[in-house]
Amino acid sequence: MFSKLARAATTALALALGAVLLGSGAATAQPGPPVLGGGSGIVIDDAFECTLTTVGHDGAGRLVGLTAGHCGEAGSTVAAEVDPGYGQVGRFVYSNPDLDYAVIEFTPGRITPVNHIGNVTITGIGGPPQFPTVVCKEGRTTGNTCGVAWGDVFATQMETWSQMCVVEGDSGAPVVVGSTLVGMVNAYLAVACFGPEVGTNMNSIMDDLNGRGSVGAGYRPI
Repeated sequence: MFSKLARAATTALALALGAVLLGSGAATAQPGPPVLGGGSGIVIDDAFECTLTTVGHDGAGRLVGLTAGHCGEAGSTVAAEVDPGYGQVGRFVYSNPDLDYAVIEFTPGRITPVNHIGNVTITGIGGPPQFPTVVCKEGRTTGNTCGVAWGDVFATQMETWSQMCVVEGDSGAPVVVGSTLVGMVNAYLAVACFGPEVGTNMNSIMDDLNGRGSVGAGYRPI
């Protein structure tokens, strides 16, 4: 059984406490727009926590980000977990249930976009990893974990399995080889941090984004 990894939240206090207790970093407000990048925690509709995959610009120059599709639908609001009191910083503009990815458009001036969060830096996008490549991710719940990539186990042409530890809240976490973004975290099989992680490959996401020709098309990371 696959478990999708959005995490429910109830209040701003619960969000802050959850971040501290789960080791994802204290949710302490900073002056100015919150810093967000691949690996940052986000709060959707003041109710669910997920992880941002990456932040960058699309071909039209819009500031956009990606996360897991099951984290929200078109119109869902987004706040930064590091400073939920700052308010809405963007909204979901597209969610694909088949590839399980979503596009977020950020409000100009409402975030400080970066390419480095925790132990992950994103400098480019690449193809799916093959066994026995070691991949790593940065999630808002479990932070930085790594494991061997098993590859496309069922030959779906769109997903890669790996042995990384992921739990609820890590949905959307960037999966990298070095500083190359190769996928996002979407689910785990059977048991958190024991069963394999399953994620969508970035080349499948980019093909779909560019094929649609809408917000997110021509995406490039910061």
